[in-house]
Amino acid sequence: MRRLKLLICSFLFSAIVAFATLYATAQTQLPADLIDKIDKVATDALTRTGVPSASIAVVKDGQVVYVKAYGDARLEPKTPATAEMRYSIGSISKQFTAAAILLLQEQGKLSLDDKVGKFIPDLTRGNEVTIRQLLSHTSGYQDYWPQDYVMPMMLQPVTAQKIMDLWARKPLDFDPGTKWQYSNTNYVIAGVIVEKVARMPLLQFLREKVFIPLQMKSVTDTDQEKLPVSDPTGYLRYALGPLRPAPKEGKGWLFAAGELAMTPQDLAKWDISIIDQKILKPESYRELSTEVLLKNGLGTHYGLGVDVNSQASHRVLSHGGEVSGFTAQNTVFPDERAAIVVLTNQDAASASGKVGAAEENLRGTSEGNCRPFTLHRQRERVLQRTGAERFRRRSRTSGHAAIIHAGQSGSARRHDAARVFDQIRSEGPAGVDVRDARWKTGAVSDRGAELRSLSLDQCS
Repeated sequence: MRRLKLLICSFLFSAIVAFATLYATAQTQLPADLIDKIDKVATDALTRTGVPSASIAVVKDGQVVYVKAYGDARLEPKTPATAEMRYSIGSISKQFTAAAILLLQEQGKLSLDDKVGKFIPDLTRGNEVTIRQLLSHTSGYQDYWPQDYVMPMMLQPVTAQKIMDLWARKPLDFDPGTKWQYSNTNYVIAGVIVEKVARMPLLQFLREKVFIPLQMKSVTDTDQEKLPVSDPTGYLRYALGPLRPAPKEGKGWLFAAGELAMTPQDLAKWDISIIDQKILKPESYRELSTEVLLKNGLGTHYGLGVDVNSQASHRVLSHGGEVSGFTAQNTVFPDERAAIVVLTNQDAASASGKVGAAEENLRGTSEGNCRPFTLHRQRERVLQRTGAERFRRRSRTSGHAAIIHAGQSGSARRHDAARVFDQIRSEGPAGVDVRDARWKTGAVSDRGAELRSLSLDQCS
């Protein structure tokens, strides 16, 4: 659903990679001093951000090697978080819906290139939009939840049919395949297609084909019922005010796009299945993890339900998630057989920037002579409707121009930051290697995001 990047996860992986050469053994366990550093980063991030709790899982060499929860699952009565508690994972659920589609394709019951009108009549341009375009957010269907809050109407129950009637029968925001725009509506449509073709509820299909085979026993559907008192309470904060329990979305709003909750260890089991290619056929995993291109050849940095990027020369499959009261981030490094899961119980919360200084301490001073510079945007807005349009942003100190692709709604921050970093690394001044990036944004609303500044360290 609504999405904010929780950078503590990518930082934790960076810490593991940074220390891997120092602890090269056949064992799959993490060294004690690295565990101490992970614990410190996590607890410091909670202290600085005010997020009540975080629960993490670390995968190394294709095995879960560390699981731990930090902070308080509930504030009243004060209840410590435990690793056995389930957190909502929000839009990370989308990759499970995509997997369901791929499983049905393997069974010969549909194709990614089938038109949605084959399964659901009367959707706008349903004879043109493909299932692949739904899963890759290139369909043009308008997002029913671009806001970073729960709208009053969303406290009431809704059906998938009603969502499609209201948002998938409007004119498209763009011609199919010509732009990338994050839209939860796409996944509601995809979920309905799964249920029609499989002839069973989406969650039943996933339970039989994915959760039971992987022994993901904790998975539950928060679209139908809120998490029980044995799991964390979701919180929100108005501006600088105190934490308060977040309202629960009405039934139906999370269907196929953000409905799942589970423990971090169970989500790590799914990550391991991606690494080992256990559930899908190899060609399906290639479909899942291959960047979808627009008709003009531009990349989207998105596959089918997952972000597709690189980080410090490592292939990365990731996705964030945010529903009312919860924020999550899941990052898989398939070539390194590693993954990081971070789940928290506060929405609109991010540890980004709060752990930037800690990363420098962990990496040490062996990366050369580093100096900061900043790319400034003088309150120039990145509007949602620009899609993948490019903007030029110039550093005042170096004169270097970086290309930044605009994201969509709450995902604007995620895409801006990742793409700036990639472009600076590839286009930076000769002889200079950009090793770290930190950024901050202004307000994100249903009209767009304002990127105030981007700070980087150039290391020669």
